Amino acid sequence: MAHELEAIFSPRSVAVLGASTTKGKVGYDIFANIIKGGFTGTLYPVNPTANAILSNKAYKSILAIPEPVDLAIVILPPKLALPAIAEVIEKGVKGVVIVSAGFREVGGEGREIEDRIVAQCREAGVRLVGPNCLGVINPIEGVRLNASFSKRMPQPGNISFISQSGALCTSVLDFAADRDFGFSKFISIGNKADVDELDLLRYLHEDFDTDVIMMYLEELRRGREFIDEVKEITSGSRPTPILAIKSGRTSAGAQAAASHTGALAGSEAIYDAIFKQAGIIRCNTIDELFDFASAFAFKKRSLLGKHIRKIPGGNRVAIVTNAGGPGIIATDMTMSAGLELARFNPDTIEALASHLPSTANIHNPVDVIGDAPYDRYEKALAAVISDENVDGALVILTPQSMTNALDTAKAIVQIAQRSNKPILCCFMGVVDVSQGVKYLQEYGYPVYRFPENAANAFAALYRFSRWVNRQHMAPLVISHDKAKAEQIIQACLAAGKTKLGELEGNELLACYSFPVLPTRLSTSEEEAAAAAREIGLPVVLKIVSPQILHKSDAGGVAVGLKTEDEVRDAYRRIMASAAQYDPKAEITGVLVVKHAPAGEEIILGANRYPVFGPLLMFGLGGIFVEVFKDVEFRLAPINRNEGRRMIRSIKGYKILQGYRGKPAVDLAALERLLVCLSDLMMNHPQIKEIDINPLLAHAEGQGATVADCRIILEEADEA
Repeated sequence: MAHELEAIFSPRSVAVLGASTTKGKVGYDIFANIIKGGFTGTLYPVNPTANAILSNKAYKSILAIPEPVDLAIVILPPKLALPAIAEVIEKGVKGVVIVSAGFREVGGEGREIEDRIVAQCREAGVRLVGPNCLGVINPIEGVRLNASFSKRMPQPGNISFISQSGALCTSVLDFAADRDFGFSKFISIGNKADVDELDLLRYLHEDFDTDVIMMYLEELRRGREFIDEVKEITSGSRPTPILAIKSGRTSAGAQAAASHTGALAGSEAIYDAIFKQAGIIRCNTIDELFDFASAFAFKKRSLLGKHIRKIPGGNRVAIVTNAGGPGIIATDMTMSAGLELARFNPDTIEALASHLPSTANIHNPVDVIGDAPYDRYEKALAAVISDENVDGALVILTPQSMTNALDTAKAIVQIAQRSNKPILCCFMGVVDVSQGVKYLQEYGYPVYRFPENAANAFAALYRFSRWVNRQHMAPLVISHDKAKAEQIIQACLAAGKTKLGELEGNELLACYSFPVLPTRLSTSEEEAAAAAREIGLPVVLKIVSPQILHKSDAGGVAVGLKTEDEVRDAYRRIMASAAQYDPKAEITGVLVVKHAPAGEEIILGANRYPVFGPLLMFGLGGIFVEVFKDVEFRLAPINRNEGRRMIRSIKGYKILQGYRGKPAVDLAALERLLVCLSDLMMNHPQIKEIDINPLLAHAEGQGATVADCRIILEEADEA
């Protein structure tokens, strides 16, 4: 059964509504582009005032076309597009691309017309790309459709490109032509009135001609659904790599919030979380997008005729070069990209020594010396790629007077065809290495101009390999007292209390299996002393005031109090400091808290966003969260596996593993508490923000303790 988007990308017949006889108009240019592109189907221009356009008989309306039509390209202003779509539906067309602008993006009547068109199409089962888009391109032989603004028909390839920006598309096509880069499908989605990124990802994953997908995003309108479905596309038995670049990365978009989570989070944290949870590889630049796509696009043909993508089993790289400087650069970039220089086994070193001159370096990076002929490269590459300690290779060639780039390229291809490990090439220069570069490209092998590009591309392959081969732990079974938690929340909201400190916060967290400390509120020094006696010394005292969010700054914390007299003195001192810090602050009292056992300070947090829902945060806590901002984000809900990845993704993970004689912390407990936090946020939409800071992580097997928390509530929307 054909996919519902086949009518858009592989139509047998196309009608262009708004085709023009005037050169330079969009209606003329798109019609001309379809013809020049060599469309293999039947093309019908629709124009009520023209007899023919570019020697093709014109029709007054789409209903006048005697044959069936698969795809309608609409190049009409909104008021004319609306009745035209009604005729398109009456004709039985199953795919529509509206190129023209003036719809939702301008608001008002344009938005209303777009909504009406979408409603008509959905009722009729017609899929719509656009409006306000560049169009669609399918250069694959047998279709050759260029229904777009672009005069350039790209060469066919196995990479598809989705862009929210039409203007960027033309630049990307020029860029691709310069790099001899081919496409399977090329789509500008514009306003995403109907077909959006997720629809296209589903289609392209099933598309026989697409092996890699590139995306340019400005915003997503689907959150959890996007993650869940894209995770299936990038995983499973037939994973499709997805590479994405998103605009506006430098705009943090963080909220002015009372919590650390709210201050550190924002739109970029959301998109980083989405990409990581869905297995999408994020790129920083268009150049990087193409670099990575080139590495992923190459496939080796197996003995059974199937194509197998080469991805490394690990991060151990061998470098073969004929120049020391580029080899050093490649080494540096390899290390900074999260890769390692492979350590050759003795047999490999002996083989290298037997083939290379005495002046060569036979350890990694292997320097075959500037005068290396092609066979020296061949012997060196064959030796290192056969080493079980090597997961892939970078081959660097700089043009010397005796260098034969073409023969070297042929030698590399011969070795690479026999290996399942990825081999990326860097042929530095332009003119002197052009024949070798062309040969490698013709055989589909990725080749780069600079070592850093090759190293970064290999790192992207390794990240995808880790994602595809990631471990899946058994899910945690955790029971919560959801009913009691809801009672606490409703009681606070009924009392007009939306900012919860430790007293109510601990009670709420305890419903979700968080280990909290015994806590009492005191309003006098004698009450504080009595509470300390009841809880058991030593204790900690903390000021309670809605206006004093950072207690330490106000001198509102006293720790390690071992006697009742120390508690009384600390109470008086805290009250005086708080009053001096903010004379207008409403002081509820002082909390007396059981002193927690020592542990590494962690922060757990969550912040709720429209469309996407709760965004969870994990990182080093205490003052470190403000200084280093070493945190990771994920969208809830998460399971144990995502919690593990969060913990292992922070730069300070080595601290949690134990260092300088300190034991490793209880990582299993942290994983469990991340899942508990996710459940809490999913079950109670009234929770807007949570900070648990610090959470004290104790030694392995000893759990963790909530040392402080802050929770902000708001009435949940009825929807």
